[in-house]
Amino acid sequence: MPQQPAPRPTDLVVFGGTGDLSMRKLLPALYLLDRDGHLDRDTRVVAVSRDGLTDADLRDKASSAVRGHKAVQVVEPEVLRRFLGRLSHVTVDVGGDASGWADLAAALAPGRDRVFYLAVPPMISGAICRGLQDADLVTPESRVVMEKPLGRDLASAQAVNDEVGAVFDESRVYRIDHYLGKETVQNLLVLRFANVFLEPLWNSRWIDHVQITAAETVGVGGRRGYYDSSGAMRDMVQNHLLQLLCLTAMEPPASYDRDAVRDEKLKVLQSLRPITETKVAEHTVRGQYTRGTVQGDEVLGYLDEAGGPPTSDTETFVALRAEVANWRWAGVPFYLRTGKRMAHDRSEIVIRFRDVPHTIFPGAAAPGAGSLVISLQPDEGIHLTMLAKAPGAGALRLRPVPLELSFADTFATRSPEAYERLLMDVLAGDSTLFMRRDEVEAAWRWVDPIIEAWNSLGTVPETYPAGSSGPAGAQRLIGRTGSTWHEEEQA
Repeated sequence: MPQQPAPRPTDLVVFGGTGDLSMRKLLPALYLLDRDGHLDRDTRVVAVSRDGLTDADLRDKASSAVRGHKAVQVVEPEVLRRFLGRLSHVTVDVGGDASGWADLAAALAPGRDRVFYLAVPPMISGAICRGLQDADLVTPESRVVMEKPLGRDLASAQAVNDEVGAVFDESRVYRIDHYLGKETVQNLLVLRFANVFLEPLWNSRWIDHVQITAAETVGVGGRRGYYDSSGAMRDMVQNHLLQLLCLTAMEPPASYDRDAVRDEKLKVLQSLRPITETKVAEHTVRGQYTRGTVQGDEVLGYLDEAGGPPTSDTETFVALRAEVANWRWAGVPFYLRTGKRMAHDRSEIVIRFRDVPHTIFPGAAAPGAGSLVISLQPDEGIHLTMLAKAPGAGALRLRPVPLELSFADTFATRSPEAYERLLMDVLAGDSTLFMRRDEVEAAWRWVDPIIEAWNSLGTVPETYPAGSSGPAGAQRLIGRTGSTWHEEEQA
C-alpha cells in the first residue's frame, strides 16, 4: 500500500464550521492530526457560518470541543495552543450578501491547497459551490468534501451531484462515509487480499450466509425532525451497510488504487438482485422503537421524542435479505440489519461458513462454529470460531473455541478514529475510501424501489421495545433459512 505523502500547506474551509458535526468530530480529529504531526505547519482551518463569531469565540468553542472528546485523553497545552492558532472564523450568508465571500477570499492564502468541507445539509451544497466559483475561490487543485445523506432518493442525489459537478471535477469530489475510515473496515481488505488461505473459501461453495449489523443503543434524541424525513433505510442502509457489503463481496481489484477499488465496489452494487414489490414483505422488515429500558435506564419511545408529530411511520430499524447475483455469491443471502435503541452497541460483519458435508463426530454441530466475525465497534478485532475437542478422557466432546485478534492488544500504537483517517486522506488527495458518484447513484437505484414498495403497500413499522434486539420480524427473516443472528448463537 502506498505511503501517505508528507503533509502540504492547506487552507481547510469548513462550511458549517460551528455546527454539531464540526464540534463533535472534525475539530477534535484535526487536533489529533496536529498532535501526531499530520498537519503542515502552515495549514489553516477556516470555519464558515452565519453565527457572526470572532476568532476568539471560535477558539473557545473549539477548545471545549477538544477537551470534551473521548479520544483526547490528555490535552497537551502546547499542541492545543498551536492548533487553536490555526483557527479563524468567517461569516458568510450563502445566497445572501456577497461581502461574506470577499471576507473568505481575504482569509485564504495563495500557494496553499484548498479543501472545502461541506458540513451542511446537502440541499445547499450547490449554492455553496456556485458561491465559491463566483468568488473565484476554486483553483484546479481544490477539493470538496460532502457529508451524507446525499439526497433522499436517486433524483435528488443526481441533482446534488450535478450542481457540485458543475464546479468541481469528479476526481476532486470526496463523498465521505465515516464507516470506511474505521481501522477494521480497512483491515477487511487486507484480510481478504493479503492472506491467500481465505480466498479459496470466500465464495458460495463454502459460505452459508453473511450478516452485517450496525446496532446502536442511542435513540434519535434531538434529531427527530431530521429522522422523520429520512428513516433508517436512507440514514444507514443506503450508505454505511451497502458500503460494508461491497467491501465484503467485491472481487480482488487489480491494485490498491482508488478507481480500481471503487470499480469493484460498483460491480457489487450493480449485481444486487432487486427487491420488488412482490418480494418486499418477504425480504425486508421495518421497525420502530417504543418505550423500554436500555442498559438499566428507562427511555422514551420514538413517538415520544421531541421535535416530531405524535404519529409517524418512520422506521428506526431495518433488516433485509440481499442477494449478489454473480458467480461468486449466487445463492448466498446477505442479511443487513441496523437499528436504534438496541440492547447493545454492535457493528460487525459475520461470515458464517457452511457445515462440513459429512461429520464423523456424532452431535458435533454447535451454534456459532465456523464463523468469522469482523468487529467494527465497540471493540475492533477479528474473531474466528471453530470446533475443537474438549479436554478430558471418555466420550469425544466438541465445543466451539475462538481464535481472536484484538487490535488494541496486538498493536501498541493508537488507531486513528474514522474522521482522523479520512481527513488525513483528504489532505493527502487520496480518495480510495470515499464514494464515487456512480456508487452513490447505484445504491439509490437499489434502495428506491424498496421504499416505494413500502409506501405503495402501506407497510407500517413493527414496534419493538427499546433495549431489545429488534422486532420479531427480524428473527423470522433470518430464520426462514434455519439461521439465527450472531448474538443469539452466543446466548
